[in-house]
Amino acid sequence: MKRPKVVPDTNILISSLILKSGKPREIFNKFLNGEIIFILSNELLEELNDVLSRPKFNLITKEERTEFINNIKEFSQLVNPNQKLNIILKDSSDNKVLEAAYEGKADYIITGDEHLLELKKFNEIKIINPKEFLEINFN
Repeated sequence: MKRPKVVPDTNILISSLILKSGKPREIFNKFLNGEIIFILSNELLEELNDVLSRPKFNLITKEERTEFINNIKEFSQLVNPNQKLNIILKDSSDNKVLEAAYEGKADYIITGDEHLLELKKFNEIKIINPKEFLEINFN
């Protein structure tokens, strides 16, 4: 079976770190086990680091945050999107998810973000939530 190429949105990655169970954690474990290929850009990694640095996430130590991001970097396919997109107007920061997915020829974007989910599809990339992704690929 071909391993799905996935761009996980920041909210999915954060949920996988904070929650020790649930669909985002299941997806992250499948990534660590080599069943899924994560595609990320430096912009997405910077956003992840910025969000995890916010006071509301102070339960996560700097060491845990660094280890988490380093694991993701080490095992992900990093892309450097050449094309700037302006598809999601309501929250332009969501466009960097589309840019990474397009550049990395992803099969899926996994997100809980309504602006992205409303699209349903971008080029041939399916935009779905964690539950749908697991049902389609691992049932």
